[in-house]
Amino acid sequence: MIDKKIIKIVSDCLEEMKAQNTTIINISKKSSIADYMVVSSGTSSRHISSIADKIQRTLKNNSYKNIQVEGLQNCDWVLIDAFDVIINIFKPEVREFYRIEKIWSENLVVNDETKIG
Repeated sequence: MIDKKIIKIVSDCLEEMKAQNTTIINISKKSSIADYMVVSSGTSSRHISSIADKIQRTLKNNSYKNIQVEGLQNCDWVLIDAFDVIINIFKPEVREFYRIEKIWSENLVVNDETKIG
């Protein structure tokens, strides 16, 4: 149940920070690295940095320590490794280029632009 709690926290942060086009994908049957992948977009490097900071601080305040973050130098694509949940925050053009959602089967999408309650 830790996954769902983290996803709820992350979803709330993304919504509060006005992230765009959020998709949550269940990858538990396709990968051993995580159970869920969250993919979202920010409007600029500063926006992406702010979103990532908000997620990190909120997870830490909820007793989730040792969160790993990559990509804060350029903020074109920030990856947050939160245990069994991987959060990807992209600039829209970078997201379109990598099309990371297409790597995973479309059948795995848990929700699209919807909060987990």
